[in-house]
Amino acid sequence: MSRTVLIIEDSPGIAELVRMHIQDLGMHPVLADRGDTGLDRFREGGVDLVILDLMLPGLDGLTVCREIRAGTDYVPVLMLTAKSTELDRVLGLEMGADDYLTKPFSVAELAARVKALFRRVDAMAKQDTSSGTDEEIVRSGLRIDPARRRVEVHGEAIDLTAREFDLLWHFAANPGRVFSRSQLLDAVWGYNHDGYEHTVNTHINRLRGKIERDPAHPEFVETVWGVGYRLRD
Repeated sequence: MSRTVLIIEDSPGIAELVRMHIQDLGMHPVLADRGDTGLDRFREGGVDLVILDLMLPGLDGLTVCREIRAGTDYVPVLMLTAKSTELDRVLGLEMGADDYLTKPFSVAELAARVKALFRRVDAMAKQDTSSGTDEEIVRSGLRIDPARRRVEVHGEAIDLTAREFDLLWHFAANPGRVFSRSQLLDAVWGYNHDGYEHTVNTHINRLRGKIERDPAHPEFVETVWGVGYRLRD
């Protein structure tokens, strides 16, 4: 079955370029040139991936992403931005974007990110059906509900981004196992490119800031120096 990719981009040239290459991947592209009309199309259903520009008329990309994440169904979001500051990337991720590309980007990188997001979605679905991962994981004050993508720490609900949740879930499903940054990129992000290890560090720090009482002395996600990270067993 062909997957539907909603492209919300107000630049006609970029939108057409993305549309062509999404179609080349054997997927069905749908275009919207405003944030509000793009959100309306998303709410109609049947969308498997959203490629979302940050700067849009009607509603900006951050607002659209936040509204998408307010729903109950999980759909991956790849954010496009003409800005390259850390603040813009963090804001997009905080609103729930799964990944981002900074303009100008190569067609090969766009294709790689799209494929990686779908590989991750497929892997999550396969894991859910084969290993009973709809069941909650509860570990010493940490409760993770994968079906609803909800997390509680010591009884308090924690608001995680999509990628932060996936990262925590990967640790919780493999308690005590140490993962290098490279392994986490492969498992959680779906790709492993040299130079992207800092992305793991950033997400670990932000995750700790939300779930740890004292991020400097974590009780859940700990650093194994010279190796990587693990969830305390």
